[in-house]
Amino acid sequence: MKVVKLEDIIGTDQEVKGENWTSRRLLLKKDNMGYSVHDTVIKAGTETHIWYKNHLEAVYCIEGDGEVETLADGKIHPISANMIYALDKHDEHLLRANTDMRMVCVFDPPITGKETHNEEGVYELVDDEE
Repeated sequence: MKVVKLEDIIGTDQEVKGENWTSRRLLLKKDNMGYSVHDTVIKAGTETHIWYKNHLEAVYCIEGDGEVETLADGKIHPISANMIYALDKHDEHLLRANTDMRMVCVFDPPITGKETHNEEGVYELVDDEE
């Protein structure tokens, strides 16, 4: 069994920061669960372009509110605490935070922890050996 405390991740290489977000990576590919789990904070007043071409993602909002706009159809989906959304078609989207949003994100396939968004908003597939 593996037990991970968020406080033990903060300040380590498993806490990754972008311009609009901070991702605390709780479970990674090396944990052999078949998925990865992240505790992510999205900064209030920001818009982030994301397109997980290589991953499926489910996102459970536990604090805050904002919206997701799927770019293929222009639909806007309001997001608030106690809601989940699933990017089940590798949806290219814009994530907008009205307030700070705290999200629990699950990725399939799991990430290694070295990934950051490229210019398209994509996590490239990373080899564990790098």
